[in-house]
Amino acid sequence: MNILCLDLEGVLIPEIWIAFAEKTGIEALKRTTRDEPCYDTLMRYRLDILDREGFKLADIEAVIATLDPLPGAKEFVEWATAQTRLVILSDTFSQFAGPLMAKLGNPTLFCHDLVIDESGRIADYRLRLPDHKRKAVAAFKALNFETFAAGDSYNDLTMIDEADNCSLFCPPERLVVERPELPVARNHAELRAIIEGHL
Repeated sequence: MNILCLDLEGVLIPEIWIAFAEKTGIEALKRTTRDEPCYDTLMRYRLDILDREGFKLADIEAVIATLDPLPGAKEFVEWATAQTRLVILSDTFSQFAGPLMAKLGNPTLFCHDLVIDESGRIADYRLRLPDHKRKAVAAFKALNFETFAAGDSYNDLTMIDEADNCSLFCPPERLVVERPELPVARNHAELRAIIEGHL
């Protein structure tokens, strides 16, 4: 294996929207790509709620500042970067991810950007590229890298299916049932063991 491609939220860091939902008490914001496979539908839903409730980027940043990587994630990143190239392919936003990436030792991150208006409101979001996870893995393969991809949710499936080798990581049970052919890691030690089988 030459390059390891990982999702971010739910694999290395907590789900930011769920953490914000728990802080604000807005249960509707707990909806993630585990529940809604269409990313645009999910983001429009989230932005509508933020507008209705009057929340701005600073409110979300304040919650992010209280978060830490998932247990074992920092050690896993240290191990992975000592073994091979690591690229994080995420549908999060650069404005959200920065503080948590620093806590992980700043591995390479490809993600999207938020559009913030003059009042600090999240006005929109800008995709780096539609289906960017799959396209990144395909590009690495075109550069003659052997690829391994792992993620926890529906929006990771295109990169998982594109990769030479793969694993789900702590996925929802319905995804395990729907895709029984995919290896499943329930923690970072299990993910490391699966990856080591392809090194």
